Amino acid sequence: MHLEPAWLTDGLEALEQGHLIRPRRRVEPLEDGRSRIDGRELVDFSTNDYLGFARDSRLADAATGIAAGAGASPLVSGRSPQYCQLEQNIASFEGAPAAVLFPSGFAANLGTVAALVNRDDVIFSDKDNHASLIDGCRLSGARVQIYQRERLDQLADQLAQASAAPRRLIVTDGLFSMDGILAPLDSLCDLADTHDAMVLVDEAHATGTLGQSGRGASELLGVEERVTLRIGTLSKAVGAAGGFAVGTTAFIDHLWHHARPQVFSTALPPSTCAAASTGLQLITDEPDRRLHLAALADRFRGHLSQLGLPVPPGPGPIVPVLLAEASTAVEASAALSDRGFFVPAIRPPTVPLGTARLRVSLSALHSQQDIDQLADAIAAVIPMEVRTRA
Repeated sequence: MHLEPAWLTDGLEALEQGHLIRPRRRVEPLEDGRSRIDGRELVDFSTNDYLGFARDSRLADAATGIAAGAGASPLVSGRSPQYCQLEQNIASFEGAPAAVLFPSGFAANLGTVAALVNRDDVIFSDKDNHASLIDGCRLSGARVQIYQRERLDQLADQLAQASAAPRRLIVTDGLFSMDGILAPLDSLCDLADTHDAMVLVDEAHATGTLGQSGRGASELLGVEERVTLRIGTLSKAVGAAGGFAVGTTAFIDHLWHHARPQVFSTALPPSTCAAASTGLQLITDEPDRRLHLAALADRFRGHLSQLGLPVPPGPGPIVPVLLAEASTAVEASAALSDRGFFVPAIRPPTVPLGTARLRVSLSALHSQQDIDQLADAIAAVIPMEVRTRA
């Protein structure tokens, strides 16, 4: 066996000292928003299964008896009937002319951004964008300028200064995954119209949870027709796996030929496609789940505020509790586990230094009692002086 180099052991030691080690947990989903985690039954507030469909037997039934593998890239060996049907179902659900599938939401962002621009172009990326968007920006080779959504006047200046670039692309999450707040999509679309820019919105955490039909932040804010491309994932509210992009037929055809994670990856398995189609249909058929989730989110934010815990405003199921230091977040998460709740500690590099937090992910499987008890438990394990500092 090879000796472990010093950079490897030193790096792991630094993670340990900084309270940044991530444990490898064993998780068994149970009923009613519970999971058995490393042998302990806890109310699970860690997953992105916002509507509870990942645990729904109807998705498993839809996949029963259907091939578990696809064999090759869809450009090489073709698309299964279930794959073709899922593309049609996504386009219909999203109210878009066309859709293209990817092996994951990460791959969808990575491939779409890199396929839209090149080194002669300029990308304008929100400072809090997901890692998949950041990596897509890097892969593209385009010049990347970071903007703060609180200072869109600066973004306007950046866009004006890039007027000579062949293409300009504004990239943003729709609902930010670590803050639970919306992007100012209407203002971003206004700027795009003024400066002839494209707009790409990652709807990963908003698909199924926001908007009258569950199509996401773009629907909620009334800008669907103004956004160039919308990216979504099938692994969160939909309850299956995979990613997608929707847009005009010409844009989707372009991605089919140029988005490398789609061109060079094995296609989504037919069984996964069948499960995802069922999840999409259930989002449409069972809007009460989305309404229940929204009510839980409002109740939980209000309860935390009454207990003196600062909570960023937001309409969705992601509720962060800011604690600043990684060690504080780890200790609070462990204390909540002792009280019967699993709420993960989010630390750098997922979030910037000094902004470690608990990230509560609500699900339609949770009850009002679950979230009331969690709010009380959070207030109990976080000292008042820590709340003040955060």
